[in-house]
Amino acid sequence: MFEQLEKINARPEPFEFYTAADLWTDEHTSEQMLRFHLDEGIDVSSRTVAFIDRSVDWIASRFDIGAGKKVADFGCGPGLYAARLARRHAAVTGIDFSKRSIRYAQEIAARESLPINYINRNYLDFETDDRFDLIMMIMCDFCALSPVQRRKVLSKFHMLLEPSGSVLLDVYSLTAFSEREEKALYEANLLDGFWSPNKYYGFLNTFKYEKEKVVLDKYTIVEAERSRTIYNWLQYFSPEDLEREFEDCGLAIEGYYSDVAGTPFSSQSREFAVIAKKL
Repeated sequence: MFEQLEKINARPEPFEFYTAADLWTDEHTSEQMLRFHLDEGIDVSSRTVAFIDRSVDWIASRFDIGAGKKVADFGCGPGLYAARLARRHAAVTGIDFSKRSIRYAQEIAARESLPINYINRNYLDFETDDRFDLIMMIMCDFCALSPVQRRKVLSKFHMLLEPSGSVLLDVYSLTAFSEREEKALYEANLLDGFWSPNKYYGFLNTFKYEKEKVVLDKYTIVEAERSRTIYNWLQYFSPEDLEREFEDCGLAIEGYYSDVAGTPFSSQSREFAVIAKKL
């Protein structure tokens, strides 16, 4: 038992493990994530419907979204942004790891006859001959990627952009990093049954990496028949650090905002959004 507890409480190296599939492709957890996505009043997997509507209005105005515009939504979830942009006559491609979310998004698109190309794939592996006027990665998805993965996805954006195209994404700030604290928590059916339909015991270890500005929420889930560990990494950024990563991949940041609804930038915001173009 002591050795098991030592393993549960062990601090890994930053981004040492990647377990996205355990969250997005597991039947039970993907169902829970979709439920959070579709709850219009909470800001968990997706933002509130009021924010999304305001955000889409700003995106449509800022990037002149309409007929002939091609948009790629990386991490599209159940299509909350993709469908709204398609209703404005954009040609939208949505990519997401969750089969359940993509299936829901396809049902909505079919019901409304929206010509959206939904692709069920880890967006790190997404390839296409299409080129896009706007590439989006929203809800701070970029922060869950390791430095190697971030470089890969930014290089992919550079390749997939039209010469005059733009990237829009948001990230967690150093203000948000300063608010995080290390902790260890044990609870039966941790997060109210989020991790399994069966009885389980859940351990949450939150580790903070000051030098790298990274936080790990490490979940160890112990069921009668199996045990598993899910690593939820989050990178936090200063504008300067994010700018360096973009420039290393041939992208130049041309605008900073406090969110993807165009709120003016504040250094005290817990998140911030950027617009970038090819160098």
